[in-house]
Amino acid sequence: MKIPAPTVETNPKVGDRGATLVGMDTWVWATGNTPTSVTATATAGGTTATVTAGSAGLQLSAPDGKASCTGFGIAWHSGMAEGSSPCTISFNRSSAHLGGSTPLTVKVAYSVSYTATDGNSGTLPAITTTSTVDLPVAEVQSLTINGKNPRNT
Repeated sequence: MKIPAPTVETNPKVGDRGATLVGMDTWVWATGNTPTSVTATATAGGTTATVTAGSAGLQLSAPDGKASCTGFGIAWHSGMAEGSSPCTISFNRSSAHLGGSTPLTVKVAYSVSYTATDGNSGTLPAITTTSTVDLPVAEVQSLTINGKNPRNT
């Protein structure tokens, strides 16, 4: 059984590099060939065995990031409410100190079981697939001027 490495998409995407922003939830969701489950069947002689691998979702990690992810995420589209994604990561600093992008590691752990027509069934060792996405993290800086600020005299 071959399970493809996970692929994801993120939002927001700011500027020409598609950066996310410090201190803002970055939505993450599975795309492409990231399966929630995979089934394979094989026959030898008079016995057919079916192996099924299933996962509960994405596992995210990154330097300077804090992830919260349940399931495989949901795709962002315009008009989605802030805080409504089940799968996000938030960064506490820009990726400048990492050469311009932060490595976002995406893992999917699969539990594996089998059943056979001869009555046998059981579990097999878990399978984990992993990929890394280079995600630029930008910082937005602002200057607030307050007329009552003692420095503003």
